Amino acid sequence: MTTRQSGGGQRLLIGGSWAEPDGGHYEVIDPATEDVVGWAPEASRDQVHAAAGAAREAFRTWSRTTPVERAAILHRAAEEIRRNLLPYAELAQAETGATTGTARGMQVGVGAARFQRYARVEPVEEPLPPQINEAGPFGGAAVLGALAVRRPVGVVTCITSYNNPWANPAGKIAPALATGNTVVVKPAPQDPLSVYRMAEALEAAGVPPGVVNIVSGARAEVGEAAVDSPDVDMVSFTGSTAVGRRIAEVCGRGMKRQLMELGGKGAAIVFEDADLESAVRGIGTTFSFYSGQICTAPTRVLAQRPVYDRLVSQLAAYASRLPVGDPRASGTVVGPVISAAHRDRVESYVELGRKEGARVVAGGERPPLDRGFYVAPTLLADCTPDMRVVREEIFGPVVVVVPFDDEEEAVALADDSEYGLIDYVWSGDVARAFRVAGRLRSGGVGINTVGRNMEAPFGGFKQSGVGRDVGSYALHAYTELQSLVWPG
Repeated sequence: MTTRQSGGGQRLLIGGSWAEPDGGHYEVIDPATEDVVGWAPEASRDQVHAAAGAAREAFRTWSRTTPVERAAILHRAAEEIRRNLLPYAELAQAETGATTGTARGMQVGVGAARFQRYARVEPVEEPLPPQINEAGPFGGAAVLGALAVRRPVGVVTCITSYNNPWANPAGKIAPALATGNTVVVKPAPQDPLSVYRMAEALEAAGVPPGVVNIVSGARAEVGEAAVDSPDVDMVSFTGSTAVGRRIAEVCGRGMKRQLMELGGKGAAIVFEDADLESAVRGIGTTFSFYSGQICTAPTRVLAQRPVYDRLVSQLAAYASRLPVGDPRASGTVVGPVISAAHRDRVESYVELGRKEGARVVAGGERPPLDRGFYVAPTLLADCTPDMRVVREEIFGPVVVVVPFDDEEEAVALADDSEYGLIDYVWSGDVARAFRVAGRLRSGGVGINTVGRNMEAPFGGFKQSGVGRDVGSYALHAYTELQSLVWPG
């Protein structure tokens, strides 16, 4: 086997071998310092298809291993990741600009926890009640037994997001492997090096050659090849709705299974009887958690008029107090966004909000830092539902606030969006909060919290995605159901 890295940079992982990329290498940039973190490989279309072919070949054997064998490998992978937590977190921080606590806990730590979660063997067979068939094809009555059995889908392409190069890929790879699939992983171009470290941990844990393949690239053709390969049976994608639509078109032509976790513009409904301190802390995570680069963020605040001014004032004060700067510094709460291009995009939305008539009550100016791609936590008040800053996903530390009068208007405003991933409701009347949650067209609703239960199904309505994963639901997502029927 060739070495994992060459003098020119990282190698691809195809069929158990570390291969030089046909397209050479490209720079991975630290968004906090603008220094070069390393050199990522640029795969060719042929190499991506070779990776899918290797996964197809490996599937024949891997799918026949027992769940116990697969679980043991995932357990060893989790241990390997934990052993290397600090160097892995340092790399993730350099690639993403995450704060130290986020890189260690929410990136690498959650990645290890997800491998450990799917190292738990779960039943794949569900007995069904016997049925009396009174008009069988051969006449006479018969009692038929049945089992619903979960079978692996086959070869799964996993296309991952840049905001978390550990938790997001682990959330795809671990349940896919646990259920007997093989994978081709196409990491986000901004931070692929961490995913190669994950592959090394899996290799050390004993994953057979070809079961896990990693092919990266900054060019669109790499992702396109990972989707259109005839050897791929399913695509699991996390990213923008626009890219998800293009992937879905290709999958539709090939009747490939899809799991899509796409964009979001989460509504946070704050009623007049809400605990405002709790609401401010929850909404404030948009500013601090991944610098707002997360689809589940409560970026669209709907505030009932009696508390509107107080909520805006408290959110503005909260945003203004957050330290922005070097994510390696112990006091930093808000690090950089992923790239200069994305910083410019977020800033353009803030300027658009001004032009649309929104009032900038916090942030709005680039932080006075010499290097790095920083955006100040920004709050836009006095927004109206038709503004683009209210309707479109900004994916940065920007929150917009819209007033409402009553419950009916709150629900109407929340659902007036093409997205439906996660919404939030803050109210002292828990019965009302649950009632409103039940009316919202979103895949999840946080009630007086922004926390997530990692066993609860995760996914969206409308343009926010297709399918559900996390917890046991991920085991369903990466399997097909097969019925076995026999005479009782």
